[in-house]
Amino acid sequence: MQKSLEEMSLEEKSLEEELKHLIVDALALEDVEPAEIETDAPLFVEGLGLDSIDALELALALQEKFGVVTSPDDERNREFFYSVKTLAEFVRAQTGSATGAATESA
Repeated sequence: MQKSLEEMSLEEKSLEEELKHLIVDALALEDVEPAEIETDAPLFVEGLGLDSIDALELALALQEKFGVVTSPDDERNREFFYSVKTLAEFVRAQTGSATGAATESA
């Protein structure tokens, strides 16, 4: 059973918010504010409208920020990158932490 946004803990919301900022900053989305990105909305095609180049840049940003690595041949990438929520679940699973923000360098 998936949690609604209202049921999420502060730590869970923080990672989602951090990911929204990362998306805007890493992809230089000048006309999008992080708060405008819906947590459950698709990131690609419909929704935010990202493309495959954006996916590569986002994967690099995730690796730099959280130390998580995706494989270009992994068929689950579409699932991982579907929305902010699925990205957060992926980061949490890869980092083994509640917030996922354990590996930012100074």
